[in-house]
Amino acid sequence: MASPGLVYILWIFAFLSVPVAGYPNGKVKEACSSMIPLHGHSPQSSPKHTISLNESEFRPGDHIKVSLSGPVFEGFLIQARNAENLAGPAVGSFILVDERISQLLTCGRVKSSAVSHTSKSKKKHVEVYWVAPTGAPEHVQYLATVVEKYSIFWTKIPGPVISQPNASLLTTTTSITPETLPTSQPVSHLTKFFNASGCGSTKFCIRNPPKCDPGTAYCFFLSFKQNNHTVLIEMSGPSEGYLAFALSHDQWMGDDDAYLCIKEDHRINVNTAYLSGRTPPVLDSENGLEDISWRMADGIIQCSFRRSLRLPAYKARFNLDGSYYIFLADGEASEGGLIRKHHHQPLITNGMYNVIGSPKDIGGSRSPLLLKVHASLMFAAWMTTVSIGVIVARFFKPVWPYSLFGKETWFQVHRMLMLTTVLLTSIAFVLPFIYRGGWSEQAGFHPYLGCTVMTLAIFQPLMAGFRPPPHAPRRHVFNWIHWSTGTTARILAVVTMFLGMDLPALNLPDPWDTYAMIGFVAWHVGIDVLLEIHSYCLIRKVEVIDDDRIQILQSLTSAEAEGRTFKQVVLTIYICGNAAFLITFLRAIHQL
Repeated sequence: MASPGLVYILWIFAFLSVPVAGYPNGKVKEACSSMIPLHGHSPQSSPKHTISLNESEFRPGDHIKVSLSGPVFEGFLIQARNAENLAGPAVGSFILVDERISQLLTCGRVKSSAVSHTSKSKKKHVEVYWVAPTGAPEHVQYLATVVEKYSIFWTKIPGPVISQPNASLLTTTTSITPETLPTSQPVSHLTKFFNASGCGSTKFCIRNPPKCDPGTAYCFFLSFKQNNHTVLIEMSGPSEGYLAFALSHDQWMGDDDAYLCIKEDHRINVNTAYLSGRTPPVLDSENGLEDISWRMADGIIQCSFRRSLRLPAYKARFNLDGSYYIFLADGEASEGGLIRKHHHQPLITNGMYNVIGSPKDIGGSRSPLLLKVHASLMFAAWMTTVSIGVIVARFFKPVWPYSLFGKETWFQVHRMLMLTTVLLTSIAFVLPFIYRGGWSEQAGFHPYLGCTVMTLAIFQPLMAGFRPPPHAPRRHVFNWIHWSTGTTARILAVVTMFLGMDLPALNLPDPWDTYAMIGFVAWHVGIDVLLEIHSYCLIRKVEVIDDDRIQILQSLTSAEAEGRTFKQVVLTIYICGNAAFLITFLRAIHQL
């Protein structure tokens, strides 16, 4: 039999070859406008880092040295903006000093208008040169985002303001706060964040995560409040492109009444659309909405509007006194306000609701129930039952040699766990096809690998049914094929689960899911290696006692049986550890 070490290396290599989510390479163009890392965490207050310049004035064409320094950090993003319009685009371009730690980005239409990190290497000081463009604004201020680690970062740290000679006095405030960040003046401008007061008592609210407050946290929020024959609708969430919600008669996209708040040229356009299927919506030229207001600050889009309960002149608009499933989505928008596919699965309410009925404060799910069950069963099968079954077959033959229902105990336990694995995998396998109604072309390699794993899982017990007797000449061939098939299935199963965790329909939290899966693989490999070392030590013990080869083989069984207590303790710990990993993943799936 081949060395188990080779199996571990192949398993870990296959696992780690899958890309990890995040932006350790500094390609953060998605954050050009807001300068907010898409990490799912809120920025810190009270910055620790500072920006300094070597000049206090500039002329077009000048090279200004810009330095960012402070406590050790991993990532950064530096821009220069018009000090009188800090919500505007980046101005000027940069020249690098050290290409090992910094790189140029194109933000908007200006080439090399921002600088970011090249890796997660630790750094305390960064220097670049800013080149003042022709037609530069009179006053320029430098802004920086600094990432200490994934969950700890500061955004839009204000740097010095540098002015052209004889420039007029700068009168616009340069404080970077949501209340003072300059923006283009809309028809109606929201002056403060929405809040969750009245949710469940005076207005109908949908929040994700549950109970979050859009005034104090990065969360998705949608509320409806009736006033006579109209309804005031408020929508808020972190997005660089658009926010949208839709009213639907089912939990599938299509034949829905949609409302979109789309970012375009530093303002928000509020539109309606009728979704005819899984295609980009065609926006209505007239929407029947009133009192439209919006706000855009620090990566948060907020918009509000009022519409009548019934709009008979607009046939695509649903009556608001009916019951609907409610979708809440976000995504990117290209130039011209053309929206792209949402970042992840939309939040969908778990039932149909009347938004002007009894006020409620609800959440929803970004993952369909069938796919949650699919993922849960696959985790249970390939993280728990199959792993324990393999450990029992490899290390517990001499420990459990006594008979159980006519067969050795280890074999009965192994067979029961493996058949359970096949059963759980078979049930889980059909659920995505039931949900999708066929094959999914948007799931990447995950369904192809899943079909391969399913095939191998079914082949194993079928092959076992034709295994030769223990001393038959071809028994060693069967052993090799059985071991190779099972090992391949387990490796592919781990890779398949890893790919499935980041699919839009599941999308477990990053980078938590990666670290948790790495932890499981390390846990399994560690226990496996420990038991291999223990078996090797028993063999060495027998060799010391008796050099006769036949006697060694006879003594080996009794010597391994002497390690019964140790193996049983290790197995108990292993089962508890596997159960802990499984429960952790099941909880994460349940919270989607």
